[in-house]
Amino acid sequence: MLEQSAADPASRPLFECTVFGTPAPQGSKSPKGLRRTKKGNLVSNLVESSKLVGPWRDAVKAAAIRTRLALPTWRTLDGPLVAEMHFTLPRPKSAPASRTRPDRYPDLSKLVRSTEDALTSAQIWRDDARVVEYEALAKHYVGSKDPRALARPGVIIRIWSPRDPHHQPACRDASAASH
Repeated sequence: MLEQSAADPASRPLFECTVFGTPAPQGSKSPKGLRRTKKGNLVSNLVESSKLVGPWRDAVKAAAIRTRLALPTWRTLDGPLVAEMHFTLPRPKSAPASRTRPDRYPDLSKLVRSTEDALTSAQIWRDDARVVEYEALAKHYVGSKDPRALARPGVIIRIWSPRDPHHQPACRDASAASH
């Protein structure tokens, strides 16, 4: 299920969607046997450690494509971009009540990596290297009182142009302001 913002068009992201599913990290690889390269050298065959990364990337790709197809003038984003991702994770039964944020596995950077690659595959942007800044990156637990947390596992994704007036730097260099 997707949710789209009805915010003021001046601050509306170029792309926004909500993906439901259990976010999974990408990046940790495990050796699984050997293979030969084109030159005949033996090298370790590395595969994703997480079996959940494939289903997660598929969920992100499917939601992103549904959103993209609903936008009649959509063009793949190509140029500097500002992104925001808010991941909502299931709360482990072993987590003490005092732990209000998921400060353990999975790594936020690896959740971003799997989600970025799925957005590239869905042709939302030409390449994830186009992201020049993250407005916000966060992990939340299901049931969090934070308004950016979802009611079930997933992610909220928003992408803007850095030229959008909504995305001015939060801190300006004081010396630049005096010139």
